[in-house]
Amino acid sequence: MDFSDRHIGPDAAEQDKMLVAVNVDSLDQLISETVPSNIAFDGRLELPEALSEAELLTDLRELAEQNQVLRSLIGQGYYDTLTPSVILRNVLEDPGWYTAYTPYQAEIAQGRLEALLNFQTMVADLTGMELSNASLLDEGTAAAEAMTMARRLLGRKATASTFLVSDRCHPQTIDVLRTRAEPLDITLIVGDVDSIDLAGREGTDAVFGALVQYPDTTGAIGDYAALAERLHDADAKLVAATDLLACTYLTPPGEWGADIVVGSSQRFGVPLGAGGPHAAFLATAEANARSLPGRLISVSKDRHGAPALRMALQTREQHIRRDSATSNICTAQVLLAVMASMYGVYHGPDGLRAIADDVHSTADSFATTATEAGYSLASETLFDTVTLTDGPDLAGLVGRAVDAGFNLRSYDDGAVGVAFDETITSKDLAVLTQALFDRTPEAPGGNRVASAASRTSDFMTHPTFNSYRSETEMLRYITSLRNKDLSLAHSMIPLGSCTMKLNATTEMIPISWEGFARIHPFAPNDQLGGYAELVDRLGRWLAEITGFAATSLQPNAGSQGEYAGLLTIREYHRSRGDEHRHVCLIPNSAHGTNPASAVMAGMTVVVVATDDDGNIDVADLEAKAVEHAADLAALMVTYPSTHGVFEESIESVCSIVHDNGGQVYLDGANMNAQVGLSRPGDFGADVCHLNLHKTFCIPHGGGGPGVGPICVAEHLVEHVPTTVSAAPWGSAAILPISYAYIAMMGPDGLTHASRMAILNANYMAARLDPHFPVLYRGSQGHVAHECILDIRDYKEIATAEDIAKRLIDYGFHAPTMSWPVAGTLMIEPTESESLAELDRFCDALISIRDEIRAIEGGTADADDNVLVNAPHTVAEVSADEWPHPYSRSEAAYPAPWLTGTKFWPAVARVDNGYGDRNLQCSCPPMSAYE
Repeated sequence: MDFSDRHIGPDAAEQDKMLVAVNVDSLDQLISETVPSNIAFDGRLELPEALSEAELLTDLRELAEQNQVLRSLIGQGYYDTLTPSVILRNVLEDPGWYTAYTPYQAEIAQGRLEALLNFQTMVADLTGMELSNASLLDEGTAAAEAMTMARRLLGRKATASTFLVSDRCHPQTIDVLRTRAEPLDITLIVGDVDSIDLAGREGTDAVFGALVQYPDTTGAIGDYAALAERLHDADAKLVAATDLLACTYLTPPGEWGADIVVGSSQRFGVPLGAGGPHAAFLATAEANARSLPGRLISVSKDRHGAPALRMALQTREQHIRRDSATSNICTAQVLLAVMASMYGVYHGPDGLRAIADDVHSTADSFATTATEAGYSLASETLFDTVTLTDGPDLAGLVGRAVDAGFNLRSYDDGAVGVAFDETITSKDLAVLTQALFDRTPEAPGGNRVASAASRTSDFMTHPTFNSYRSETEMLRYITSLRNKDLSLAHSMIPLGSCTMKLNATTEMIPISWEGFARIHPFAPNDQLGGYAELVDRLGRWLAEITGFAATSLQPNAGSQGEYAGLLTIREYHRSRGDEHRHVCLIPNSAHGTNPASAVMAGMTVVVVATDDDGNIDVADLEAKAVEHAADLAALMVTYPSTHGVFEESIESVCSIVHDNGGQVYLDGANMNAQVGLSRPGDFGADVCHLNLHKTFCIPHGGGGPGVGPICVAEHLVEHVPTTVSAAPWGSAAILPISYAYIAMMGPDGLTHASRMAILNANYMAARLDPHFPVLYRGSQGHVAHECILDIRDYKEIATAEDIAKRLIDYGFHAPTMSWPVAGTLMIEPTESESLAELDRFCDALISIRDEIRAIEGGTADADDNVLVNAPHTVAEVSADEWPHPYSRSEAAYPAPWLTGTKFWPAVARVDNGYGDRNLQCSCPPMSAYE
C-alpha cells in the first residue's frame, strides 16, 4: 500500500457510505460545493512524487549523514547530554506520551500533569525560587517574556521603559530581546550593568529591570547581590538567566536577590537537535503567579476530595484577556519538559550533583592545563566553561580542535571558549588537550567556585526525586504516569482547530538519529549540510503548498509564527516610510493569540464583527478599514474561519484591506482543509503561518513541541525577522517529521488528505445534526474540516463541560469546548480516523443526547445522574457502596465497545475553582495521596 493509504482512515468503500450520508454523489461534488470556486486551486502541487516509507528513511538517512557530528563544546546555553535509554524509549519514542494533547481535560491527563509538576518543583528548587511555569519555548524567548513581565510587575501606571542587559549574556538571547523590545517601545541598554547609574532616571528613562547571565557567556561566575539591591532600591527587577546543572553547584539566583529566573532545561537529557525543541522555564515568587506567562500546574481536588492536578490561572488567559493578555504563549514544550523532569527524577539530587562534580572537574583540569601551557583565562572562577583570551597561536586552536573531532567557540574578539558537558570522558579530555596544547591533562587544581558562591542549600528533597534509581523502578514510574493519560494510542481526539491526526511511526524514527540529534545550533555551517538541505527543501515545499515566495522555519510555535508574520508586515511598512501604520483589524471570533500577538508586535487592535452565520461582517470590515485607512497595518484572518466554514468573501476581504493600505496576515491553523485545494497566496494573503504540529504531523506532545513557520509573498521576503527565537532554525530536530509526511504523501496524497478531512467532518455533521444542531455551514450546506455543535438548548440540564466529562466515560477526549462560541462543542475528525472510529464517537454523543432526554423526560434524576457526576473512576464504581439512582454499568460501561478497551480516568471531576483559590504549584507530600 502507498503511505497515503496508511495515513488516511476510510477506504474507498467506506468513503462511498459516507458520501451517501452527506447526500452528495461524489467526493468531487462535495469539494466543489465546499471550497468556493473563485479560490479553488485547479492545478497540481509542484512537489516530488511520493516516496515509500523505506525510500523516505533512506533519503533522510542520507541527509543526516551530510551533517558532521563533532563533539560540540561551544556552549552558549547548549550542551550535549546523555539521555537515559529508559527515558528515550519510554517517553520521547512512546506514542502514549507524544500523541497526547494539551492537558485541558485534567481527568485524563494526570500523568503529564504530574510530570510537569515535577518539572516545576525541580526548577523552583534548583533556582531557589518559589514558583516555576511549565514551560516556555527556549531561553531567549523566556528572557524576553521575563523582560515584559518585569515591566508588568510595576503596575499599569508605571512609565519606566528602560531595560538593562549585561553584555555577558548569550548573544542569541540579546538578539531575541532586541527583536521583542523594539515594537514595545522598550529601550534596551546592553553593556556592563554594574557600571550603569540608576539614580536620577525619571519617567520613560527609568530602569524597570535588568538581565544578567549566571554563569555568564564566558563561563565567569558573577556576584550580583549588590546589583539586585541597587535595582530593588530603584523599584526595578533583576532577571537572571541561569543553568540548572550549575545551580546544583552554585548559590541559586533566588538566594542572592533575583526576582525572575529563566533558562533552558536542555542539558537534562534533551538532545541538542540543532537548537530545539527544548523546554525553557521562568521561575519567580509565588506572589507573581498571576503575571506568569505560560502554563502553571497546580494541585486541586476532585469531587470526592482526592488530590487532583490541573492547569491553573492563566492556562487560557490569552483567550480570555486577548489584547490585554500577559503573553501570546499557546504552544509550550511539554514533551521536552517531561523528559527533563524524568531526567531529574532518575538521577535525583545526588546524581545531578555527581554529574556537576564531574563536569566541573573536567573544566578545572582543562583550565589548569591551559594555564600551564601559557594561556590566559577570562575568569579563574568558573563552573563548566573555560574561555581562553591569550596564548600561543590562540587563533589556531579552533581549527586544531576540529581536526581532533571537537567544536570550540570563537568569540568576536578572538577569544576561544570550551564548554564541558557530561558526555566528555577523561579519554576525550586527553585527546583535546593533546590536540590543543600537545600535552596530557593536568590534575584538577581545586574547586574553581569561590566558597561564597557555592551552594549550601538542599534541593529536590521530595520523595519523587529520591525513589526511582533502578531502571526497573523508573520504567514502572514512567509507565504508571503514561497509563493515566488518554492519547491517540487509545482513541480519536476530535478537537476543533487542533488537527489531532496520525503521527506516523516512520515520520518519528529519524529524530533520534545522531546526525540530527547531536548537532549544536551554532556549529560551523560546513558541518550542517544535511540540515541546510532539509530546511531548504521543506521551505520550498511549504511555499508551494501555500502559494507564497519563501518560508522561514525559525518560529518554534504557532504563537511565534503569528508574531513573526506581524513583525514582517511592520517592517515592510517601515521600509516604505509608513511607520505610523499600527492598526490591526481582527475578527471577534479569532483565536486569542491573534490579538495578543498584535499587541506584542506594537499594533493597536480594532475588532471586526462577525455576522449571524459566523462569517466576517464585510460591511463592518470595510467601514473600519476606511476609518483607519491612514493607519491600517494589517488584518489577521483565519481561513477557513474559526467557525469551520470556507468564507466566500475572502478575496473581497483581502482586497478591502489592500485598498486601504494594509497587509493580510492569514492564520494557518486550519490549513488542513486547504492543502492542494486552495492557496492563501493565490487569493490575496500576504503572509501566513502554519502549524506543523497540526497540518504537517509533528505530534502535539502533550502540549508541545510545535513549529509555526511563516510563508510570505515576494514583497515581504526581505523583511522576515531572523531573531524571533534563539536558534537559527528554531526547533530543527523535529522538522524531519513534516519533511517525511510531505515526502511520503506526495502532491496527490496531500490533496486527497484535505478532501478526506472535509468528508469526515461533513459525515460527522450529518450524523450528529439531528441530535446536536450544527451551528454554521457554507452556502451549499457543508462545513469545512470541522463543525460546531450547538448544545445551548440543553444547558439547564447538561453543560458543555458535563458532556465533555461524560465523553471520558465513553473513552474519548472532548471536542474543543465553548470556543469560538460559548456553550458549544467544535469537532475536527481529521483524515486519519477510520469510519468505525468516527461512528464510535458519533454513537457516544448520540447516546449522551439520549441521557439528556432521560433527564428531560424525568426518567433520570435531574441532580444525580451520569452527566453531572461524570467521569466515573474505577475506585467509585468498585466501591462497596453505590449511592446513585443509576447503575454502575450505566456509569462506566455505557457503550458496547468499552467491555474490552475501557480507559479509566485517574481522578473524578476536578474542582477548578478550589485549585485557583488554593494555589499549590509544587509536588504535594506523599501523605496527600493516602
